[in-house]
Amino acid sequence: MPQATRDIKRRIKSVGNTKKVTKAMEMVAAAKMRKATAHVLATRSYATLAWDLVRNLASRTDSKYHPLLETREKIKKIGMVLITSNRGLCGGFNNQIISRVAKFIKQQKEEVDIEADLVIMGKKGREVMFKRGHTIIAEFVKLDITSAIEEIRPLSLMIINDYLAGKYDKVMIAYTDFISTLVQKPRILELLPIATLTEDKYLGQVGTGATLAEEKNKIFKQAIQFEYLFEPSPDEVLSELLPRLIEMQIYQAILESDASEHSARMVAMRNASDAASEMIADLTLMFNKARQASITAELADISGGRLAME
Repeated sequence: MPQATRDIKRRIKSVGNTKKVTKAMEMVAAAKMRKATAHVLATRSYATLAWDLVRNLASRTDSKYHPLLETREKIKKIGMVLITSNRGLCGGFNNQIISRVAKFIKQQKEEVDIEADLVIMGKKGREVMFKRGHTIIAEFVKLDITSAIEEIRPLSLMIINDYLAGKYDKVMIAYTDFISTLVQKPRILELLPIATLTEDKYLGQVGTGATLAEEKNKIFKQAIQFEYLFEPSPDEVLSELLPRLIEMQIYQAILESDASEHSARMVAMRNASDAASEMIADLTLMFNKARQASITAELADISGGRLAME
C-alpha cells in the first residue's frame, strides 16, 4: 500500500476513535440533561411564584421588621455568586456567563466605583476569574446534578449572613437560564435587597406557557387588593420566611445552570460526532481516489512494460 493511502487510512481510524468518544459523551450528557431538566420543571413554578410573593411582601411591609427588606442608600460593595461548570467541552456555556459577569463588574467599577467580590461555584469560573485578577472570597463544590436544596444551604447561609453583617450592600447571582435544549441565556439576578413588586422575567422559560403567565398576572392584580396578617408577629414570620425563599432562588438558579450545562455539552458532542462523520466520509473518498490512482498507475506501468517488451 502506498504511503499516501496508508496515512489516510490511519487518519480515518483516528477520527473514528474520536467519534466513539464524542458519541459516548453525548449519550452521558443526554441522560444527565433529562434528569436535570426534570428537576428544573418540578420546582420552577414554585420558585417563580414564591419570588413574586416575597417581592409583594417587601412592597407592603416596613423594612424595620427585617433587615433583608432594607434598601441601602449607598452601595459600596457587591457580592456576586457565579455558577459555571467543572469541565469543558460544552460549547460557549462557560464563556457566555463569565463574559457577562466580567462586563458587569467592569461597568460597576468604572461608572459608580463599586467593588465586587466573587463567590464561585464551578472550577471553570474560578480558573478564568483568578487569571483576570478578580477577588474570589469563597468557592463551593459544584455537583454535576444538584438534587436537594440541602446541598446548597452552606452557600445561601454565607450569602445571607454576609449581607446582614453589612459586608455587602447588594448580592447578585449569575447563572445560565435554561430556555431549551438549543438555547441557554446568561442572566444576572439581584437577590438582596429584596426588590419591591415589579414585573421581572421568569426565572426560567421552559414550561412557562400561557397558563403560568396568566397565573402570574392574576397574582399581580390580586396582590394589590390583599392585606397580609402576620401571626405571631411580622418579624418572626419574616425571619423564618425570607431566608428560605432566598435559598429557594439560589437553588433554582443552580438547577437552571445544571440543565443548561448538560444541554450545551450534549449539543456540542453531537456536533463533534457529526463533524467526525463528515470528516470520515471525506477521508474515505480521498482514500478511494488515491487507491484508484495507485491502481491506475500500476496498470499503466504494466501496460508500458509489455509494450516495451513487444
